[in-house]
Amino acid sequence: MRAIWKGAVSFGLVSIAVKLYSATEEKDIRFHQVHREDGGRIRYKRTCSVCGEEVTYDDIAKGYDIGGGEMVILTDSDFADLPLTTSRAIDVLEFVPAEQVDPILYNKAYFLEPEGAATKPYVLLRDALTDSERVAIVKVALRQREQLATLRVREGVLLLNTMLWPDEVRTPDFGFLGEDLKVRPPELAMASSLIDSMAGEFEPDVFTDDYRAALQEVIDAKVEGREVVQPEEVEEAPAAAVDLMAALKASVERARAARGEQPAAGGGEPTPITSARSAKKAAKAPAKKTAEKKAGGTKKAATKKAAESDAAKKAPARKAAPKKAPRKTA
Repeated sequence: MRAIWKGAVSFGLVSIAVKLYSATEEKDIRFHQVHREDGGRIRYKRTCSVCGEEVTYDDIAKGYDIGGGEMVILTDSDFADLPLTTSRAIDVLEFVPAEQVDPILYNKAYFLEPEGAATKPYVLLRDALTDSERVAIVKVALRQREQLATLRVREGVLLLNTMLWPDEVRTPDFGFLGEDLKVRPPELAMASSLIDSMAGEFEPDVFTDDYRAALQEVIDAKVEGREVVQPEEVEEAPAAAVDLMAALKASVERARAARGEQPAAGGGEPTPITSARSAKKAAKAPAKKTAEKKAGGTKKAATKKAAESDAAKKAPARKAAPKKAPRKTA
């Protein structure tokens, strides 16, 4: 890793020299824009909208639009004169319980490494933070911008989490928040049961980016000149259920089945899943009885025919009756 910033943690009268490293990295697959016909890279030129000339980076300044087509231009010297007391310091302001910091405020994470002879005070601050079960609220200037941040311990290393300022978090303003919606106690109980049935311990390594893996497979296949094997289609999510209670019950049953648990005792009202199973069993039952009845009738007929055949064989042959002599007429 390469350090992106050097400074010191100001902890009371103690100064701890540190290096700053990015703690995270994006794994997205990146693409270049290219010409479809020959694969040539697409280049963009920085041109001025007024004179039309191409502009180099050295001639580019920052402009603030004040409206009406007017622009205030700021140069590097204007930024250099700003009083950033935290330009090379991480100034500890206070120590607060970690649960008091809303996660929505967190932005980016950085590792801090002690530099030179600062290892002992670094370890001292690290252990003190661990024992206090608190995080340090600090101010730091990164890329010419002062930011609020927290210092906490992760895997034996001080971790700096930059934060958004409170006025950078939007207030939700949605119509349904003003509606008088009532949730029935049975629905709330069933929703809680669903949460319990799906409860677990968070293990981030279990989850994978399936889309990125499939995209990488497509790229590898293109490189090797082979056909891409299409992954199996994922079962579509069911349509929104009209009966919320039935949907909750079905979800609980499915979650229990996924865990290998038996359905809840007592049966209760049928859910969409149990109803489907019952209908399937009911459809099988008449067919089975009809087959048995048909088989039984065939068997009886065959038995009767066999009995008549045996009786015919055992019965003695009958003698033919003698013919009567014709009567004499006078």
